[in-house]
Amino acid sequence: MSRSAVLIPNGVLEPGPMAAILANHAIPGCEVADRADRTHTRMLGTPAGPRRVTVTIRPDDVGLTADTDDDGEFEHLIDSTRAWLDLDTDTGAVARAFEGDPLLGPLVRDRPGLRAVGYPDAFEAAIMTVLGQQVSVAAGGTFGGRLAAAYGSASPSGLTLFPTPQVIADAPHEELRAAVGVTRTRATTVQNVARAVVDGLFLDASADQAQLRRELLAIPGIGPWSADYLAVRVLRDPDAFTPGDLVARRAMGNPSIRDAERLSEEWRPYRAYALFHLWTSATYSGD
Repeated sequence: MSRSAVLIPNGVLEPGPMAAILANHAIPGCEVADRADRTHTRMLGTPAGPRRVTVTIRPDDVGLTADTDDDGEFEHLIDSTRAWLDLDTDTGAVARAFEGDPLLGPLVRDRPGLRAVGYPDAFEAAIMTVLGQQVSVAAGGTFGGRLAAAYGSASPSGLTLFPTPQVIADAPHEELRAAVGVTRTRATTVQNVARAVVDGLFLDASADQAQLRRELLAIPGIGPWSADYLAVRVLRDPDAFTPGDLVARRAMGNPSIRDAERLSEEWRPYRAYALFHLWTSATYSGD
């Protein structure tokens, strides 16, 4: 039982970079990415439980296939996918805002349809952000796959469901550290985040973002980069920025964190899109 739809973006689309960011951040066992076909398969939540979806990134649209025959579930999955892939943003407005900028202008002219791809599951995103601190994207994905293999659960689709906050919070600390292969400090941060969510931390775009940032920074092991990154990828704040991000700063000419923050003021109210253009220019070499 499955349903399919064609999702039309608001404005143009950059299929290569979008497929690349999905593939680069895929969690082994939980997600399957086919770079050649630009498809990505994972579980997405619905009020009735998670369902397997596959998105196909094409030059003009996104194909969505979901394992459901329920109209309400399918509409929920369509809405979730549009938010996840940022399909409703008017990329033309972003391009016009940057067209006169000496750094971003050429990048936007080269890829006018670049979108701020998010994460479809906020808790998963928070844990993957912690696991990705100070390591490569590939290493973070490896850690995430180990965590899912050790503490996730099987789904009928064959994909692993990412572990719940309660399961991670309750795991014996040394057992979790050994299973994932991270330092004790990093394992502690993972469990600190899980316990915060169990205790009521609300990771959602509808939350008071200033208050949520304060709550995130109060979690031992969560610093400004992690809080800023989650504002971009989970809270979907179009004006969020990560001045401490090394890749972005290299693309900006290696300013200090303070100077990167100051320079980014020129890119309001679309600093998150500036960030994606910087990341893409530094890391994407496809067509």
